[in-house]
Amino acid sequence: MTDPTAPAASASAADAFNYLSVLLSIILGLAITQILKGFRGLALSRARVVVYWPTLVLAGLLLLINVQSWWASFDMREIRVWTFPMFAVVLLQTTLAYMLAALVLPDFFGDEKIDLREHYFAHRRIFFGLFVLTLLVSLAKDLVLSGHMTNPLNLGFHLGFIALTAIGAITAREWLHKLLCLFSLTSFAAYIALLFMQLR
Repeated sequence: MTDPTAPAASASAADAFNYLSVLLSIILGLAITQILKGFRGLALSRARVVVYWPTLVLAGLLLLINVQSWWASFDMREIRVWTFPMFAVVLLQTTLAYMLAALVLPDFFGDEKIDLREHYFAHRRIFFGLFVLTLLVSLAKDLVLSGHMTNPLNLGFHLGFIALTAIGAITAREWLHKLLCLFSLTSFAAYIALLFMQLR
């Protein structure tokens, strides 16, 4: 009978990362595809779509988040020993990112008029609630993978984004959502510029 611990013992850190990253890459790829497919549907169905720019800003933000997640995952190649809980928390974060990508834009099937504003507010609570959960899992991931909380700057950004997305889940005030979308996009651009400009 084969010893189930033998492959883990003999595999290098790079081999483990390459193996585990396959599933994560597939899910992130599907999330990016989901958003791009939504933009394609928007372009092809533009005659029957009532455009709402905060939806487009959020879709662009999620596209950027998924690309950044793929970029940042390169850091995990340095982890020498993987456990299932470690992989599970990374997989959970990736899965939640896909769910956000799947919710941000509607399906463009059929011939009925599609109102992006109506879609935005109809799914506001579940969307921003999932966003809060995704950010909390992101913090938990850093703790589980490294054994300690993330650095203060990264923690500050996470707490700021959690506050913004919690506001989105709680309130339906349109002017606040418009500010929230714009501020989230610019803040995330700053987040990338300060913490993720280079592969490490």
